[in-house]
Amino acid sequence: MIRLRSVSKLDYEGLDEDSLIKLMKNRMLYTIGQEPKHANNRAWYTALTYVVRDRLLDRLYASIKEYQKNDRKRVYYLSLEFLVGRMLQNNLLNLNADIECNSAAMRLGLKLEQLRDIEPDAALGNGGLGRLAACFLDSMASMGIPGFGYGIRYEYGMFNQRIEDGYQVEHPENWLRYGNPWEIAHPDVLYPVRFNGRIESYQDPSGRVHHVWKDTEDVMAMAYDLLIPGYRNNRVNLLRLWSAKSSRDFDLGYFNKGNYIQAVEEKTASENLSKVLYPDDTTEMGKTLRLKQEYFFVSAALQDIIHQFTQQHDNFKDLPNKIAIQLNDTHPAIAIPELMRLLMDEYKLEWAESWSLCVKTFSYTNHTLMPEALELWPITLFEKLLPRHTQIILEINRRFLQEVSESYPNDNEKLMRMSIIDERGTRKIRMANLAVLGSHSVNGVSRIHTELIKNSMFKDFHQFYPGRFINVTNGINPRRWLKLINPKLSELVTNYIGGEWITNLNLLHNLTYYLGKKKLVSDFLSIKHENKQNLAALIKKHLAIEVNPDSLFDVHIKRFHEYKRQLLNVLHVISIFNRIIDNPNQNITPRTVIISGKAAPGYKLAKLIIKLINDVALVINNHPVACEKLKLVFIPNYDVSTAGDIIPAADLSQQISMAGTEASGTGNMKLALNGALTIGTLDGANIEIQEQVGKENIFIFGLKTEETQHLLNGQYRPKDYMRNNPELARVIDQIEEGYFSPDDVNRFHPIVDALTRSDPYLVMADFTSYVECQKKVETLYNNPKEWARKAILNISAMGYFSADRTIGEYAKKIWKV
Repeated sequence: MIRLRSVSKLDYEGLDEDSLIKLMKNRMLYTIGQEPKHANNRAWYTALTYVVRDRLLDRLYASIKEYQKNDRKRVYYLSLEFLVGRMLQNNLLNLNADIECNSAAMRLGLKLEQLRDIEPDAALGNGGLGRLAACFLDSMASMGIPGFGYGIRYEYGMFNQRIEDGYQVEHPENWLRYGNPWEIAHPDVLYPVRFNGRIESYQDPSGRVHHVWKDTEDVMAMAYDLLIPGYRNNRVNLLRLWSAKSSRDFDLGYFNKGNYIQAVEEKTASENLSKVLYPDDTTEMGKTLRLKQEYFFVSAALQDIIHQFTQQHDNFKDLPNKIAIQLNDTHPAIAIPELMRLLMDEYKLEWAESWSLCVKTFSYTNHTLMPEALELWPITLFEKLLPRHTQIILEINRRFLQEVSESYPNDNEKLMRMSIIDERGTRKIRMANLAVLGSHSVNGVSRIHTELIKNSMFKDFHQFYPGRFINVTNGINPRRWLKLINPKLSELVTNYIGGEWITNLNLLHNLTYYLGKKKLVSDFLSIKHENKQNLAALIKKHLAIEVNPDSLFDVHIKRFHEYKRQLLNVLHVISIFNRIIDNPNQNITPRTVIISGKAAPGYKLAKLIIKLINDVALVINNHPVACEKLKLVFIPNYDVSTAGDIIPAADLSQQISMAGTEASGTGNMKLALNGALTIGTLDGANIEIQEQVGKENIFIFGLKTEETQHLLNGQYRPKDYMRNNPELARVIDQIEEGYFSPDDVNRFHPIVDALTRSDPYLVMADFTSYVECQKKVETLYNNPKEWARKAILNISAMGYFSADRTIGEYAKKIWKV
């Protein structure tokens, strides 16, 4: 633990009640510019944020000083997404100031919960990739690892999802409308990022060839820092986000001629780089912007990393001993040729040494088995935007293929598969292949995922570099995902086993010693019911839908994609609806199905599935009989805070992707940690969850990975499953014939066509098994004490899925810190 100097009660490190009140009032007067008696909640939230930020800054300075004094090796985590969520309560929790701050707020006539709700979710990511990155930063700080994140300060982030007439409609997510008091702007930390231009090459008298990148169009990258505190250890690390600034404010010539739009056109175009997360890349303009974004943040990050390195070291041979750079998926893979360019062109190192340093410094995490997510860039686009990097990539590829051909002479097929350049049709750069080549370690994020990338996706590379591929199963941050979002369950756990579990999640196993105590089971059920009442109240307030807290809360919260099979879920919901209306007196377990998630703006079928869910919900929720036993709720604009509202209330966790498609998943871990039982396929981390909790404490259904591959490689006929299952056939017919869309009977034909003609994610094949498994869920739910016992067993088995364990493995196996 870092020791801070001794301070007086009202020093800037003071976190007691009196200090907080005094400092909040001072901030209100001298920073916000308002008298406390006239201030509203937003002003108080901002004042409190500045007070807490001051405490974090003091600890940051102490942390950086310790890192520099001991010349600690640093980890730099490059990610296009960081879903940090709301920061106020997380920072108070990690500073051990949550209780004092709540008391101080009450003495000022405020409610801390209301101040918390003022803060928007930082719109810096989309789904699991960004949330994982945020968990990892928290764990690195909590474990005392000098770990720093680099990303983009998106002005509008992903998008704000609204449901209008059942459809997803995207609106700008203007999360910076009122500024962000947590961030620290650094106008002095500014790096040029270059695009386009041409390469001029010349040979010096010694025979060395030099390459000069000329006539470029430059954008400036300006740093904004967010402070990442460790859990009660006085350690604070940084997340540095880059914002695009124009190298020229406006053209005075155009301005003087009265052409005001042209005068600021270059500034506007430059600063668009950091406006929006994941622009629609179905257009050439969108593709260009996406590639420019990726290079923009990577170039700025590497310039910053090297600047910090050279402040303490004068020999680049030390680079891999003092720096580890983790590529979070393929988006930052352009960092590899960028570091090569900097080392060779700016610092005049030779190719062999530069390449050796690159490989020893970089490591790459693959997060997906979906081919479309592996990134292929047309070489013509790459060459235009980044001409020097194209040269470097082609040279990396030439040298690599020469190595491969020496080991596998006359195997042209292997050469084509392993090449960084896809020569089929329009030549493209395979960024995943580049990431594998330029990294000393490549990891999957669950055991099955790692085996799949070794034996299918990167099989040739695994044979060529057998020691390069390892597994590091994902994990989650227990501070946020249990202690913060579910305080009463957290308190219950602490009452039985003590509070050390917060930093050593394996201690949750000790809960099993108390399973015989009836009070533990009854208290768990009471807390779960209260959480369900809280969520029911939110659903009624925001969606005007009344749900029964005594019903089974069946939760499916994920980014929308066909492979995640929200469609399978809604087919099952319709089948329950049919059973109810066919026999209203049938004994059916009351169920509230809760679905939330966003679809990519250009993903038409996923957006149509959202419309189907809302149309089905409209019919079910307004049916005079069915609505008593079944409700379907779509909660819009899923984000970290929404997850924090839903997860503590969940009874059942839907993890139903087709086996062999989900890399890991972390929602499965968060829900299980909060006492939800899992229904899922043997996919991603579900397999390891089953191993930890036991087969009897999880609901597994469906085809296994080898079975799905066999079926898809053979003669899969989805309609056969309809013919053999009247229940399924009826559901499909209802959708096709417009039962849920009487105003437009053809509306959902694309969904029916996808299911009955190709069904690439085997929804039809797994339907029967899924329905049968759901019946087992109902049977168990009707035995509350046994359900609770299994839920507590799930909680007790989640120790392995702590992000602290995950980061410990990265530190030992990959980063060597």
